[in-house]
Amino acid sequence: MANERTQAGGETLESYIESPEKLQGLYKRTLWIVMLSQIFGGAGLAAGITVGALLARDMLGTESYAGLPVFLFTLGSAGAALIVGRLSQRFGRRTGLAAGFLAGGAGSIGVVFAAISGNVWLLFLSLVIYGAGTATNLQARYAGTDLASAKQRGTAVSVALVATTFGAFAGPNLVGVMGSFAESIGVPALAGPFILAGAAYILAGIVLFVLLRPDPLMVSRFISDQQKRDQAASGEERMAGPAVNSRGVFLGATVMIITQIVMVAIMTMTPVHMGHHGHSLNAIGMVIGIHVAAMYLPSLVTGVLVDKAGRVAIVVAAGLTLLSAGLVAAFAPGDSLFVLILALALLGLGWNFGLISGTTLIVDSTKPKARAKTQGTVDVLIALAGATGGGMSGMVVAGTSFAVLSLAGGILSLLLVPVVIWFWRNQETSIS
Repeated sequence: MANERTQAGGETLESYIESPEKLQGLYKRTLWIVMLSQIFGGAGLAAGITVGALLARDMLGTESYAGLPVFLFTLGSAGAALIVGRLSQRFGRRTGLAAGFLAGGAGSIGVVFAAISGNVWLLFLSLVIYGAGTATNLQARYAGTDLASAKQRGTAVSVALVATTFGAFAGPNLVGVMGSFAESIGVPALAGPFILAGAAYILAGIVLFVLLRPDPLMVSRFISDQQKRDQAASGEERMAGPAVNSRGVFLGATVMIITQIVMVAIMTMTPVHMGHHGHSLNAIGMVIGIHVAAMYLPSLVTGVLVDKAGRVAIVVAAGLTLLSAGLVAAFAPGDSLFVLILALALLGLGWNFGLISGTTLIVDSTKPKARAKTQGTVDVLIALAGATGGGMSGMVVAGTSFAVLSLAGGILSLLLVPVVIWFWRNQETSIS
C-alpha cells in the first residue's frame, strides 16, 4: 500500500486529492510527456506501413503476399496490446508503455538484420515483435485520459494523437534519405526506415520510463478508491454502477475495428498499386506521409468535436468519410498522384474520426480499476482487425484489383450506421 501511496520524489497520492490545482498540473504534465513520446513513436510506426510491403515483395519474390508484413506486425500488435494493457493495469502506464516501445525497437533492429542476411523467417519473427511498437503507440493515447474529466477526454485523446503527426509525417518522407544511409553502410535500402524506427521506439520508451512519474493511472485509481471510501465513511455511498458499461464498450470497439480494417487494407496496397503505375519511392513516401498526417494532424479539432458535438455524431462522420475515401481510391486514375493523395488523406481522416470517438466511448464506459485491462483487450481486437485487413488486402488485389479492394472498404464502412442506430435504440430503451 505504501508503494501505491508514494510516488517519485516522496510525493503522496493523497496530495493530489487535497489540491485540485496540483492534480490539474499533473494532468497537463502527463499530456506533455505523452506528446513527446508520441513524436518518437510516430516515426517508428511509419516505417512498417511505408516500406513493409515493398520489402516483403523483394524478399519473397511475389506480390501475392505483399500484405503479409502488415498482417504480421498487426498480429504482433494484438499480442502486445494484451500484454501492455495488463502490465499497465498492474504496474501503471509507465511500465507498460515503456516495455512495449522497447520491444518495438528490438523488432525494428531484427528487421534490419533480416534484410541484411536475406533470412525470411527472421523477417517474419522481427515484424511480429516490431508490432509491439504499433500497439504501444496506440495505447499511449489512453495515458492522457486517466486524469481528464468527462468533458476533457476527447481533447486528451486528440492531444496524444496529434503529437504522433510530427514523427509519423517525417518518417515516410525520410524514406529516400534513410535508404541512401542504409546503402552507405551496406544495408538494403528498404531496411533504412527500420533503422529510424528502432532508434525512435527506443527513445520513446526511455522518455516514458524516465519522465512519466507519478503514474497517471495509479493516481486516477487511488483518487477513485479514496472517493468511494469517503462516501462510505460519511454514509453517503451511492449504488455504484458496473466497472465496465458493456454497451458503450461494444460500440467503441466496433467503431475502431471497422475503421482499422478499412484503413489498413487500402493503405497497405497503395504503395504496391503506385509502383505498378511507375511512381517513385519518394512519391510513395509522400502519399503515405500525407495519409499518416491526415490520421493524426486533425486530432485537436476532432477531439473538440467529440466533446462538443458528441461521440455518436463523429462515429457517423467516420463512416461517411471512409466511404468517400474508398470511392475516390477505387475510381482514381493510377497515374494521378493528386487523386491518390486525396483518397489517402480522406482515408486517414476517417480513421481519425473513428479512433478518437471510439476511444472516448471506451474511456466513458470504464472505471479506473478495470480501465487499462479493458483498453488492452479492445486494442487486441483492433490489432487483429488490422491484421485481417492487411493480410487479405494483397490476396484481394492479386485476385481482382486495387479498385475492388477500395470499393469494398468503402461499403464496409457503412456498417457503422446500423451500429449507431442500434446504440441509440438501446440507449433509449435503457432510459425509458
